[in-house]
Amino acid sequence: MLIDSHVNLHAPQFDDDRQLVIDRARAAGVGLMVNICDRVANFAAVRAVADAADIWCTVGTHPHEAKENPDLAAATLTALAADPRVVGIGETGLDFHYDLSPRDIQARVFRVHVAAARATGLPLVVHTREADAEMAAILEDEYAAGPFRILMHCYTSGAELAVRAAALGAWFSVSGIATFKAAQDVRAVIAQMPAERIIVETDCPYLAPVPHRGRRNEPAYVAHVLARLAEIRGWTLDEAEARTEAAFFDLFDRIPRPGSVAP
Repeated sequence: MLIDSHVNLHAPQFDDDRQLVIDRARAAGVGLMVNICDRVANFAAVRAVADAADIWCTVGTHPHEAKENPDLAAATLTALAADPRVVGIGETGLDFHYDLSPRDIQARVFRVHVAAARATGLPLVVHTREADAEMAAILEDEYAAGPFRILMHCYTSGAELAVRAAALGAWFSVSGIATFKAAQDVRAVIAQMPAERIIVETDCPYLAPVPHRGRRNEPAYVAHVLARLAEIRGWTLDEAEARTEAAFFDLFDRIPRPGSVAP
């Protein structure tokens, strides 16, 4: 099946036609979606979208929003993650491009998310931009204190961070950026990612892939990302779909695999 591992369906860009967007995704063969939390204060809206059987969610605060709750506690995240529809912690991380939250607060809040991921056993959905050295240092420091599962979401950072994250067992998600004409550096890194730990996403409503670039992104467009991944890796489309599906369920293991019997 097609799986969109990172959607923002609670975003205001979908307020006028959210159900139609979800219906189009299903019609396009998208069998599962993970709605990503942008800030803990917004969790109720994120969770409401995940009432559908084929939509799950995460809990966390994006680095842009870290200043909103600088004293966020891991216990708050773990309590919300007890909801069975929550399958990951985040999106969290470091963004030094916009610096919408002070860097020290970003780092502090990121480490709190790591603690919650470690405590719950749920994967950590990591956002990183222009912070390669700092991100690698925090991941390695925290992993040494106790292992946790890592997803480097929408990976567009450098090759060195990719290697260091992969050494910690990280998964990587590929987005529509892989289809952009000028993204050859991104494609070069994708070509070297661990084959058994690659998944795909849209990050909708952002980053619409070619041929929809410049429009609002939707989960239905994830097929274009998968096709570009297959081309980059030299896989058939069926192989790319099978590989990314297996990697997704290995990572998001709170979600039952197709054909499995519910406990």
